[in-house]
Amino acid sequence: MSATNPQTSSSFPTGPSLRIANPFSGLEAFVSENHPLAKHTWYKIGGPARYYICPRTPEEIQEAVARCVGNGVPYQVLGLGANLLVSDEGVPGAVFRFDEEYWRRVKFDKTTIEVGAGVDMQKLIVRCVRQGLAGIECLAGIPGTIGGGIRMNAGGKYGDLGAFVQTVTVMDSEGTIFQRTRDDLKFEYRHTNISAPFILGATLALEEDDSERIMKRTKEIWMFKQNSQPLNTKNCGCVFKNPRGLSAGALIDQAGLKGMRVGGAEISQKHANFIIAHPGCMADDVKRLIGIIKEKVWEKNEIALETEVQIW
Repeated sequence: MSATNPQTSSSFPTGPSLRIANPFSGLEAFVSENHPLAKHTWYKIGGPARYYICPRTPEEIQEAVARCVGNGVPYQVLGLGANLLVSDEGVPGAVFRFDEEYWRRVKFDKTTIEVGAGVDMQKLIVRCVRQGLAGIECLAGIPGTIGGGIRMNAGGKYGDLGAFVQTVTVMDSEGTIFQRTRDDLKFEYRHTNISAPFILGATLALEEDDSERIMKRTKEIWMFKQNSQPLNTKNCGCVFKNPRGLSAGALIDQAGLKGMRVGGAEISQKHANFIIAHPGCMADDVKRLIGIIKEKVWEKNEIALETEVQIW
């Protein structure tokens, strides 16, 4: 990965070993312990995070990650929790969440938008409609933050986020913050070539258009999603990636799996690539159902489905 336009040469503090009993001693203002994650995911299931970190500034991320690295604490980054299944046991390491005001900033400059990683994509679409800026309405009905959306190149049949990304500000595991530019970025189906663990923000380039026309397109896309997907249920969106040229949902349907249930988890009757969590559902129920789907689709078509949902 090539780094361009370094914003800062900041790196983790040096000095005595950070291997102490409480690796985040002194950071209690933005670090909590044994924090329940279920309430932060769309599934509303799963166990707690051993450490839950909500940094308010880039400097606080650098300090917290320095503590993680110095004490061998593994870490994850949580967005809106839409494309996530947290295990019943929870996460033994640290979970970062960019939910503070700094990460939800949005700045318009003609057709360019500067956004923080924690910006809600659906709320941003509404603001862009009001500003008469077209493009990202293709993401209508797809929940998530800008950071998570860039990481997985969120999108669907109407387009994807990567088409509008001009720059991405990231931080590596050593605490260095730098910027990736358009000619350095590669967006593919549910994938980007950004390997840095933290996406801090981005700039998007959109096009001017009539607000009413953009709103009409947004509503049309939303209605399509509403009619074809179980949006009013607890789910994680599409569970599997579509194999090249094929539909994962169609493959699951052809295997006769629509409506199959394991515990509180059920394959949606409306769209077979969605697994619904009913009351009492456990993360293990969803995991077992995922395993059955993979097995049955392989038996019928010899196609190995790859999960789109992140499992912690």
